[in-house]
Amino acid sequence: MALTKLGHSELEIAPIGIGTMSLKGGATKQNTEVLQRAFELGINYFDTADLYERGMNEDMIGQVLAPIRDKVVLATKVGNQWRSDGSTWDWKASKSYIVKAVDASLARLNTDYIDLYQLHGGTIEDPIDEIIEAFEQLVKEGKIRYYGLSSIRPNVIGEYARKSNIVSVMMQYNLLDRRSEVVFPLLEEKNISVISRGALTQGLLIDKPAKDYLQLTSGEVGRAQRNVEKLASSLGISKTHLLLTYVLSRPVVDVAAVGVRTLAQLNDLKDIIERPIALSEKNRTELERSIRKLAYKEHL
Repeated sequence: MALTKLGHSELEIAPIGIGTMSLKGGATKQNTEVLQRAFELGINYFDTADLYERGMNEDMIGQVLAPIRDKVVLATKVGNQWRSDGSTWDWKASKSYIVKAVDASLARLNTDYIDLYQLHGGTIEDPIDEIIEAFEQLVKEGKIRYYGLSSIRPNVIGEYARKSNIVSVMMQYNLLDRRSEVVFPLLEEKNISVISRGALTQGLLIDKPAKDYLQLTSGEVGRAQRNVEKLASSLGISKTHLLLTYVLSRPVVDVAAVGVRTLAQLNDLKDIIERPIALSEKNRTELERSIRKLAYKEHL
């Protein structure tokens, strides 16, 4: 699988990555096999967060990937702190919290450095300059190599894109949810990559009954399902292959982070990893036909 640089960084990543949030329960035999098999297939980007399972997900990643640490790109996120009673978490957008939280993530990930440290959310009211200072300090200290943002808020993305050295923005982007395209021109201008999540729409366009999705009606989703079925059949590829290819066909999208729980789900990705295809503009038009393009109503 061909590697590409993530934004203006020196991180070389494969176009399909693994979002590890769905691998629950620690370093079980199944989770270990999934991660090891993903690496064997050529996947080298693994994304987690200190929020997932109160840090247990980072622990699991650190344990399983330790033997190949220098061959993978580890990405995690910061900004949310669990309450002591475990009931929920609070947003902690401050320099002091970020520079402290990184040490706990480093310990759980069993590593001396994090390849990509991402702010896990963010609002326009945050002390953005102070947050940027925190990430820049961590880069200078060698605790992180690069930093990025995980957000779907155009105003927040715009601030970091203009003020900071972020190399990527993780955001939901798929055939049904194209709202984030509004920030693509700015990100392309700044050479900041998009890391797509949710490309498979939780199976809604693969094998689940049509239902309302965001502002789309079940009827509109049904038309999208038929578009996907028809084009996948004509191209001779699976619907999973097509949906991931659709997302990756945008030049600004360098990686699609996919959540998998089983080897069977991972093997569904094998075709796109081993046999990537190009999607023409005509193909994109066919897929998008009769699917209303949504727009953000807030955080503009």
